[in-house]
Amino acid sequence: MSFDIRAFRQALGSFPTGVAVITALTPGGVPMGITVNSFTSVSLEPPMVLWCLDKKSDRYEVFAKTKGFTISVLGTAHEEVSSRLAKPGSHSLESIPLLETELGPPALADALAFFECSSEAVYEGGDHGIILGRVLRFARRDAGAPLVFFRGRYGALAETSD
Repeated sequence: MSFDIRAFRQALGSFPTGVAVITALTPGGVPMGITVNSFTSVSLEPPMVLWCLDKKSDRYEVFAKTKGFTISVLGTAHEEVSSRLAKPGSHSLESIPLLETELGPPALADALAFFECSSEAVYEGGDHGIILGRVLRFARRDAGAPLVFFRGRYGALAETSD
């Protein structure tokens, strides 16, 4: 019996995920970004998170070798930004409202939350690299509905109050 990769990917798409943009600085100091839906928390003490990136990505080397990155959690208003930064070669942050960070890689100005991270390690995970980061600083907004990805499409959850 052969393993159907396409069917496997579709089955994985049955698990709704949040959407985030990861930013880093190129060796020349230019900010770049990529959309991911593989962001998750790892540890509270010390504060650590991870995300995964396909080794075939044209941005893999920058993210695998960076000293730090910023993760911006996207809201429903970010669907166009998410789509743009998910495409190969579309890594420019031009025309996206940004916030400066202490670490360097910018955050999206209107993100639901952002996390400035130092790079801790990159682990092998099949055709992906698992990128582990230590959270140095973070911030969140109290309003906004998250952008979600489910069965190959964007969607939203209802905004809740804390």
